[in-house]
Amino acid sequence: MSTKIFVDGMVGAEMLRSWGIWSVVLVAVCNLIRGADGQDSSKPNEAADAYTLRLPVDEVVLTFNAMDAHGLPINDLKAGEILVWDNGVPPRRIVAFDELLNRPIRAGILVDTSNSMQRALPGNRAIAEKFVQRILRQRLDEAFVSEFGYASELLRPWTGDTTLLVQGIEGASARANLPGGTALFNAVFRACFYGFGKVDPTATGNFILLFSDGEDNSGLTSLEEAASACQRSNTQVFAFLPSSVQDHPSTGPRALRELATKTGGQVFLASDSDEAIWKDLKTIESKMRNQYRIVYSPANSKHDGAFHEITLQPPDRVSRVEVRSGYFAPTQ
Repeated sequence: MSTKIFVDGMVGAEMLRSWGIWSVVLVAVCNLIRGADGQDSSKPNEAADAYTLRLPVDEVVLTFNAMDAHGLPINDLKAGEILVWDNGVPPRRIVAFDELLNRPIRAGILVDTSNSMQRALPGNRAIAEKFVQRILRQRLDEAFVSEFGYASELLRPWTGDTTLLVQGIEGASARANLPGGTALFNAVFRACFYGFGKVDPTATGNFILLFSDGEDNSGLTSLEEAASACQRSNTQVFAFLPSSVQDHPSTGPRALRELATKTGGQVFLASDSDEAIWKDLKTIESKMRNQYRIVYSPANSKHDGAFHEITLQPPDRVSRVEVRSGYFAPTQ
């Protein structure tokens, strides 16, 4: 059995000191018990080693992608080349800088089945199935499938079985549309808060594959609230937008781009050629499997629930950096 303690974001020094004291007491008690049982304390105790106590610290974990002028990934950045600004202030200390290569991915596939998206639905299902069948690695990756209109419905929970995922995608129709309207941001919020809420945000590349025109006319959740839930779970949003609405005067396309930007994702056109769409899917895979990770201690570690805006300043050879716009400090 393993005892693990995790706290989102940052925790105070008082908690650290408290756990430190109890850890010393626990070790002392274990030593007394071993001595009473006549065991040799110089030999490793396998049962005792099975228990792990992880102490949380005041640290922020940040993942990002770096591209050159041609949109190609840059994979040789060094820690000294990237400057971090947390609410306009440099961090107190950079704890770690890593390059994460070929790591597992976790994807939430969200399909808009509202009335305005019915004509695009067959093409969106085809893109989602291509992603599942040709990108997802069955013994390494997992995904879930949801459809949404007025309400959202989970069609397939977390699984790495591509056959089950394809069945879930093919089941996306129009069941969630009554009484009509689209609650896009509700669906994104639920996916990030509930779908990714229990997923380790640093062990895998977490993202939403979203198929929508960006219209939200019946939800109670704002774009900011949906983006906040995704930022908390370190989940990026990659959206496929119908080309018929890319230049539409409505707010939908602009909202999708803002949501993607805030979470470090990107918007693609769902009506592009098969070759272009395959390139888009490979781009998403590359960005999520291969990332940089910075762990730092912020200069301001107040537990006030405030939003911290993050800015990364790369070297001149980096043309673009994709990173979530910030994080929320914990309240405890």
